[in-house]
Amino acid sequence: MALELNEANFEAEVLQSDKPVLVDFWAEWCGPCKMIAPVIDELANDVGDAAKVGKVEVDNARDLAAKYGVRSIPFLLFFKDGEVKDQIVGANVTKESLKEKLLSL
Repeated sequence: MALELNEANFEAEVLQSDKPVLVDFWAEWCGPCKMIAPVIDELANDVGDAAKVGKVEVDNARDLAAKYGVRSIPFLLFFKDGEVKDQIVGANVTKESLKEKLLSL
């Protein structure tokens, strides 16, 4: 299961993480977000301790969404050592491609 991320825990869980982190910016009302939600949760289970997978609900974390320039969702950001290394916009992704990208950071 993906971590629930918000303004309170984002720095500790993502920016200070010693592992690569995939962050999924999503919203309850977003159809494509709901489509990839199971993929994100499966990915979290698959990578285990090798990486972190988290989700930010944009309506509850507007400052984070603004900080990272989230214009459309789903919006996936890949972090390593507190920096954004890559991004994917939209739901046209596979678990395998996400896993490969995340673990290669």
